[in-house]
Amino acid sequence: MRPARHRGIAALAATVAVGGLLATLAVAPLTGPSIAVADNAVAALSPFSSAAQQVTVDGDIAPAGISREGYSAATGPETLVASGTNYDWAELVLVFGGWPTTDENVRLMVEWMREENGPDNWWNRNNPLNNGYGSGGGSGLGSYDTLVSAARYAASNLQKRSFYADIVAGLEAGTSAHTTAQAIWASPWAESHYGYGTWWSSAPVQVVTAPASAWGR
Repeated sequence: MRPARHRGIAALAATVAVGGLLATLAVAPLTGPSIAVADNAVAALSPFSSAAQQVTVDGDIAPAGISREGYSAATGPETLVASGTNYDWAELVLVFGGWPTTDENVRLMVEWMREENGPDNWWNRNNPLNNGYGSGGGSGLGSYDTLVSAARYAASNLQKRSFYADIVAGLEAGTSAHTTAQAIWASPWAESHYGYGTWWSSAPVQVVTAPASAWGR
């Protein structure tokens, strides 16, 4: 049997050995399979891991414009013929002449038509302006097969004759019915020259529809 002193020394040695083992386990990490993560993968996982991106645009490049489709409607001959009023015929002459269909131009035309045939029978002989060109009547008493033909010939006559240049200029501007009327008075369109304005009325012209047959319908 061992002496008591030896048993105490053995117990103390065992306690120190166990303590050292526990200390070793606490300090040394557990080993296991290692996983390597690339730096760029980490950056992809974190939105805050890199600096904000900057884009430099050449100063010569203009910003792209916003595309917006636009629509514009222009009254065509078919629509005017279908409506069939004196105002429609006035616009038809302007369309065939390539002149703007402004309020002033239309007003000028219907006033001119009223001076020639009156508002109630403006389609007389299908010749609202008593135009001699193409109507078979040099004095302006000829006729056309339809009001459409009459509109074409009226526009063409004004454009073909140099002495109607001021009338055409007024229609091209389309800004003053009175100015264009003065050009008509000064021209040889009517022998009376409309009394140089004395017999010309600028009062509103009533809307009157011509018979469908006058339009060739």
